[in-house]
Amino acid sequence: MAIDVEKIRAMAPPAGGPFKVQKIGHVVLNVVDLERSAAFYTGVLGFRISDVYPETMMRGGMVFMRCNADHHGVALVGSARTESNRTDLNHLAFEVASLDEVLLAREHLQKHGVRMVFNGRRRAGCQVAVEFLDPDGHHLEIYWGLDQIGSDGNIRPPEQWREHKSLEDAVADAPVGQDTSLRNPALLKPR
Repeated sequence: MAIDVEKIRAMAPPAGGPFKVQKIGHVVLNVVDLERSAAFYTGVLGFRISDVYPETMMRGGMVFMRCNADHHGVALVGSARTESNRTDLNHLAFEVASLDEVLLAREHLQKHGVRMVFNGRRRAGCQVAVEFLDPDGHHLEIYWGLDQIGSDGNIRPPEQWREHKSLEDAVADAPVGQDTSLRNPALLKPR
């Protein structure tokens, strides 16, 4: 089937959407050899390590790396060696400007029948997010509030991480220094 180039070129987001993606925030890759890949990204490409999950926290381990003030721009998951050398995209994340927009994104995605796989807060980086699948099954994330690393290199210690499996709990129990005040508190679902 031939693609309709002009039809695709004419595609545009609807006016007045409930959220606006600000930037591609981070990419997470599945890798076969976590140590070898981390050495490449640090030694060859110049990324700096922010955090590392041991295998007790995540099968295969995980390395969070940065090239700017964002807690992570690239992360590596070492599970590919346990999944028949599946080296591909783990997930791609998009940043929005406010916590309200994450809640609006959840509502918007649900209205469009998008398969949701997570909403809340993971550990390292402490961002509040919704995770979902695109039509081809790619794992995507819309998030707000990713930790920033200053020129001093100080990273939030693990004892300050807050993991929650709902946006409502993530908003109610913010980590130190993260303001989860909403412009529109009515966006939260009743508990």
